[in-house]
Amino acid sequence: MDPQAKASLLWGVVGSLAFLVLIQGYELLAGTPVSIPAKVGVALAVGVGTTLASYRMQPRLFGNESP
Repeated sequence: MDPQAKASLLWGVVGSLAFLVLIQGYELLAGTPVSIPAKVGVALAVGVGTTLASYRMQPRLFGNESP
């Protein structure tokens, strides 16, 4: 697998898990439950969006790293 694609997929997983942590915190603080299909659907959308964005932006951001 291409290293750029692998890194993008990993960022997608991180984005999905970050969303799930955020929604869990919302449920704990607000006391309002969110349905499981809504959680899964939005987490998948966030994961796909993060994967695509990181894949497209990685070449541009690669040169901006500090020494």
